[in-house]
Amino acid sequence: MEKKNILILCGGNSCRSQMAEGFFKFYACREANVYSAGLETKGIHPQAVAVMAEEGIDLRSHSCNHVDDYKDVNFDYVITVCDIDEHCPVFPERVQQFHYNFPDPVSVTGTDEDVAEAFRQVRNEIKTFAENFVATHISC
Repeated sequence: MEKKNILILCGGNSCRSQMAEGFFKFYACREANVYSAGLETKGIHPQAVAVMAEEGIDLRSHSCNHVDDYKDVNFDYVITVCDIDEHCPVFPERVQQFHYNFPDPVSVTGTDEDVAEAFRQVRNEIKTFAENFVATHISC
């Protein structure tokens, strides 16, 4: 069976899409090619790297990519992970598209622990979403 190609999109490709890419790669057990991208490339947020490391997933080797970087890839699934108040990218190709509304932890203010906790909460939501999506759509 041919591997599925999955693209996870967000505005800046700095945290939610990066965390989702990490979990999708983990749960898809090499049965899918997983990519993440954004409308902008803001660099991977250090707090996203830190909270994913708590789960044993290393984002340090991930790259921050623009959606145009993948214009030649035929995707089976495109998943947007922006929250409802943001401009979420639209992928014009004829693929199965999904959207899940994850709040942006970058917008949280407060103490360092408040910010870290916001990232953990979003990470946990993404983890559950990725595990369920892969169980439903990818054969491992």
